[in-house]
Amino acid sequence: MSVLPSFEPLPNFSRAKILVVGDVMLDRYWFGDVNRISPEAPVPVLKVERVEERPGGAANVARNIASLGAHSTLLSVVGADEAGDCLERLLTQHGNVNALLHRDSTISTTIKLRAVARHQQLLRIDFETQPSHEVLNAKLADFRAKLPDADVVILSDYGKGGLTHISEMIELARAAGKPVLVDPKGDDYTRYAGATLLTPNRSEFREVAGGWKSEAELNAKAERLRSELKLDALLVTRSEEGMSLYRANEIVHEPTQSREVFDVSGAGDTVIATLAVMLACGADWSHAVRIANRAAGIVVGKLGTAMVSRDEIIQDMKRQDSVIRSEK
Repeated sequence: MSVLPSFEPLPNFSRAKILVVGDVMLDRYWFGDVNRISPEAPVPVLKVERVEERPGGAANVARNIASLGAHSTLLSVVGADEAGDCLERLLTQHGNVNALLHRDSTISTTIKLRAVARHQQLLRIDFETQPSHEVLNAKLADFRAKLPDADVVILSDYGKGGLTHISEMIELARAAGKPVLVDPKGDDYTRYAGATLLTPNRSEFREVAGGWKSEAELNAKAERLRSELKLDALLVTRSEEGMSLYRANEIVHEPTQSREVFDVSGAGDTVIATLAVMLACGADWSHAVRIANRAAGIVVGKLGTAMVSRDEIIQDMKRQDSVIRSEK
């Protein structure tokens, strides 16, 4: 007689359709080695041996959705430049991503350039400008057109100016009966009022709600913010402390699974992408958060902005199940 696994099976993600709107960027990595200090200044000299380019920000959310096997439509703004061309080319490599990138000749595509030696980031250089009002209005029109086909909407705010109309987008999506998941930025969350879910990390939540000295105080602050913003749920990702979901009369905490951490950049993108796909497939909140937590644990074991696949999650679940069985 076969023994059933103790973990919950994953749904089939292939029919899930997620609309992603937000700030995209090009993540560039200069990998090399450091063997000396510059004679011009007391800084290390990086001899670049390899260059990599990856979609970042909302583009990383969209490709995480595609990596899971679901479909994503991405709405954003880039410059009429080489970096914008590169982002579009990288996104076309993911068959499940439909990238609608508005070109704004008045701006430069946001670039995050990282110099890395032996898995250690030495320096990051950012290039960015705010998009124009006309292009943002055109993106809002596309949002109205694409909304009916989406199961879930993700608004990925990196504070680069691409979500000027976010309040209107939330209102339109909720009126259409679409869940709206927001990855927030900054210290003013009033513009996210009415969303289904916010996913601040620990430091972002502290910036808005203030510090806490106990779990009870954290819970009270989270519930107060959730209630004030009229959110269905609030998810605070807490790094090594796991993540906590707050809903009306319910708190669900998922502890972090022990594993080696290489890079936490982009982990929030993986969390919100996995949550959206799970919810689009009809999963309940607890199951969605549990799988998102597992996906984040996998992706922090990779260097730079990275993706996680459905198969990786399943294999990770099987490994844990095997460990649990061996301990019984």
